[in-house]
Amino acid sequence: MLHGYLSCKESFISQINFFSRFMRVIAIDMRGFGKSEEMDYPYSLDDYVSEVEGILNEIGEERVDVLAHSFGARVAIRLAYKDKRIDRIVFTSAAGLKPRRGLKYFFRRASFFILKRLVKREKLKFLYSEDYRNLPEVKKKSFQKIVNEHLDKEAKELTNKCLLIFGKKDRQTPLYMAYRMKKLVKESRLTVMGDCGHFCFAEKPDEFNGEVFRFLMGNSKCT
Repeated sequence: MLHGYLSCKESFISQINFFSRFMRVIAIDMRGFGKSEEMDYPYSLDDYVSEVEGILNEIGEERVDVLAHSFGARVAIRLAYKDKRIDRIVFTSAAGLKPRRGLKYFFRRASFFILKRLVKREKLKFLYSEDYRNLPEVKKKSFQKIVNEHLDKEAKELTNKCLLIFGKKDRQTPLYMAYRMKKLVKESRLTVMGDCGHFCFAEKPDEFNGEVFRFLMGNSKCT
């Protein structure tokens, strides 16, 4: 199980408790989050993938299924693209595809480039999100590396059977991303959960777990 950015393995507590009754469950805190050690330098996406591959080597399983949320989906896409030990994948509120940009984004970006020539950088903090402003410097640089990588081409090359689960009210990874991912990933099926946001697996755990269980047991067609 691969958690989202600024999250940790405990976000999957309902899934850990449920699925551990039927299979071996490995939920990790990726570097810099939860109970893991802080990163010594700004991690790139490949650094996170390498760490997960190291864990797979320790586990010793020939085939593993993956549940990945948000930022964790970025890691899972790159991991599955490189590592053939990855079998079925559940992507929930998946990040990693190139986002659709509106006029507001381009206005803010243009404002930043103009203003940074006129005022000190620290006075431009209002242009950043609160979450970003509160990050330590090493995580800010890591975050910049990660979000500037778009994985559309790698997602299109995936041959894994994939279940996509998105919340209908998700603002961080809106539904247009879900539909685009469904179109890119050949062997995929999309489930949209109503009255849910970015953490549908925590908001409606029973419904979520049921969908995932049927998928992992082979009772859900990817159509």
